[in-house]
Amino acid sequence: MSQHILTAVAWPYANGPRHIGHVSGFGVPSDVFSRYQRMAGNKVLMVSGTDEHGTPIQVQADKEGLTARELADRYNRVIVEDLQALGLSYDLFTRTTTENHYAVTQEIFKGLHANGYIFPQTTMGAISPSTGRTLPDRYIEGTCPICGYESARGDQCDNCGNQLDPIQLIDPVSKVNGETPIFVETEHFMLDLPAFAEVLASWLSSKEGDWRPNVLKFALNMLGDMHPRAISRDLDWGVPIPLEGWNDQANKRLYVWFDAVIGYLSASIEWARRSGDPEAWRRWWQDPEALGYYFMGKDNIVFHAEIWPAMLLGYNGQGARDGEPGSLGALNLPSEVVSSEFLTMEGRKFSSSRQVVIYVRDFLERYDADALRYYIAVAGPENQDTDFTWSEFLNRNNGELVAAWGNLVNRSISMAAKNFGVIPEAGDLTDADRAMLERSRAAFPKVAAEFEHCRFKNATNEAFEVIREANRYLAEQEPWKIKDDPARVKTILHVALQVVDDAKTLLTPVLPNSSNKIYAMLGGTGVWTGMPEIQEVTDDDGRTYPIITGSYDGAARWESSPIRVGSPLAPPTPLFVKLDPKIVEEELARLGE
Repeated sequence: MSQHILTAVAWPYANGPRHIGHVSGFGVPSDVFSRYQRMAGNKVLMVSGTDEHGTPIQVQADKEGLTARELADRYNRVIVEDLQALGLSYDLFTRTTTENHYAVTQEIFKGLHANGYIFPQTTMGAISPSTGRTLPDRYIEGTCPICGYESARGDQCDNCGNQLDPIQLIDPVSKVNGETPIFVETEHFMLDLPAFAEVLASWLSSKEGDWRPNVLKFALNMLGDMHPRAISRDLDWGVPIPLEGWNDQANKRLYVWFDAVIGYLSASIEWARRSGDPEAWRRWWQDPEALGYYFMGKDNIVFHAEIWPAMLLGYNGQGARDGEPGSLGALNLPSEVVSSEFLTMEGRKFSSSRQVVIYVRDFLERYDADALRYYIAVAGPENQDTDFTWSEFLNRNNGELVAAWGNLVNRSISMAAKNFGVIPEAGDLTDADRAMLERSRAAFPKVAAEFEHCRFKNATNEAFEVIREANRYLAEQEPWKIKDDPARVKTILHVALQVVDDAKTLLTPVLPNSSNKIYAMLGGTGVWTGMPEIQEVTDDDGRTYPIITGSYDGAARWESSPIRVGSPLAPPTPLFVKLDPKIVEEELARLGE
């Protein structure tokens, strides 16, 4: 039975272009998952956008001599173009500076406030002595008071994982200019996280065996250190606080982390409006049978496994103080939080300032999108920190994509095109023929099970085992040596082409571009798997901006379909580019020290 599946993808921050470490966590895994689910017949809604509020945007804007909005506009477009070029099949990739997002964020705030889960409190805020501006928590660094880690951020220690406030840090320093921040009294709204400790513990415990162990363990460990968390900041860039006495204050805004997670809901509502059915979003957010999968890097686990679920529970009236659902109605909690670990580069952390980085745009100017997607699928940080090296990228591109998969496609289609001009029919099958066909068909449920559980590395490797066996099959059958039995040659090549078609289907979620090419090579008509497109749209305030959207109702289905005997074949063009080994030295030379 078809299910509604929400793919909620972490929102990239619009203070600069995204690098390949970013898309290895939120981008490619979410797209692989969504493409598989669509092929399996499910109704997928994949949403995200650029995260554009907060002081870090203002800090970067100052550096570039722009206003915060101008900076957000610039990098929103850069990120949209890069993610579209990578083939990420968003139903809607939008932004957090839309009128719609403001309205939905304010509605969630009002619902939480009405149910008693938000309250005002005087706190100590960090101020830059030289500018008088509020410093964002993440831009303050010092020694963690819990574990002693010397590079803890003001919002969280990446070493022990505990949530922090900047004033708790030992020897805090501003990462913007090296100043020691001044802490002054200020009033802010707080989200009462302790009111959800019991219900969150029960909810998280129910995920045992379903979630990735690292994600569940991290989230459960955090339950012991829950405290009220500020959801507003002294800023003039962000969503206004929708309460009398607060909404007219020019320097009080909702905290960027609070509005960003609401973006999954606001993007769904925007998508529904743009689709012509304004209520369509409810099928993904209120149907008890609908599923919601959230994709991000491990530094965002706390927001998606605790804080966002707490916000949803509070809006639904399901915390310790009970309450009533807000005007949108009760909303579904995440079904799974799919967090990846970190990707490093040549043994070092990504660092734009030190030029230890390769941005998505630069990568795609020199290499195929499918080559990067494949690397992330088979060697990315799915369940442990992983190091990207140019030598491994070269080896996987040349040894696996070119020599294994590309070679199988090329020689199978080339021989059939040269000898017969069409897909040949099969004659009597030998045991070897039957075994090869059965091996190919049997891969579908195996690969599907891995995709369904977000084990993309296992899924891709299983598909490639079919490819390797098919190459061995051709090498053993040697159809190029058979001169006096054309029926046998037809049968061998029919089997090989059937396996090529099957493997194309198995790899479509990972390699959509090359799968589309193979579909056309084998005589397919129309679209096999849809690709994203960029559209220019206008917001309610008259502002024009780009979104990613697309129609993904192609011919792709998760099944082994008989190839069409008699379909004309032309000599194929190479699927992948074989890379010169010199690229390793060239790319390493581009990296900073």
